[in-house]
Amino acid sequence: MARRVGLTGGIASGKSTVSRRLAELGAVVIDYDRLAREVVEPGSPALELIAQRFGPSVIAADGTLDRPGLGAVVFTDPTALKDLEAITHPAIRDLAARREEAAAQDGIVVHDNPLLVEMGAAQACDVVIVVDVPEDVQVARMVTDRGMTEADARARIAAQASREARLAAADVVIDNTGTLDDLSARVDEVWSTLVVPAS
Repeated sequence: MARRVGLTGGIASGKSTVSRRLAELGAVVIDYDRLAREVVEPGSPALELIAQRFGPSVIAADGTLDRPGLGAVVFTDPTALKDLEAITHPAIRDLAARREEAAAQDGIVVHDNPLLVEMGAAQACDVVIVVDVPEDVQVARMVTDRGMTEADARARIAAQASREARLAAADVVIDNTGTLDDLSARVDEVWSTLVVPAS
């Protein structure tokens, strides 16, 4: 049976960097951001439901989902976000399960999921890894690297599980306030514990 590892972290925590390193080391990575895009491709049932709930303004001229437009709605309206999640989360879970079934039975499958805690998926994992940074570091990175305003950055953070909730679900915490070399060394150290068969 493959070992199921949950990987999560707040926005701009460095989770994607950790995920890439785990893939380099040999993990099968199921990228939930990618799954979230796949389940709303044109013609998908989820996209139809989103159009019904949020109206034609969230569908771009080419028939794809207008992500920035939808984001502007759901990240300022908790009810709208819950409605969106009720549509997308089941579709994402189903697709993730199919991807895991296709993985090697003796491998390490990493569920790279920014919403691992919010989706209630942490309990289904053998090990939960949380990439952690203080909120002010998240905000600074989003403002500097992504060109967001501080208000937009804080709204995105507020829409995710709290740092405390993520840390409460963690079996392993990877602090990412140091250098990239520090981060890579820490990931390698964590990997060495994952490849040891669970006793």
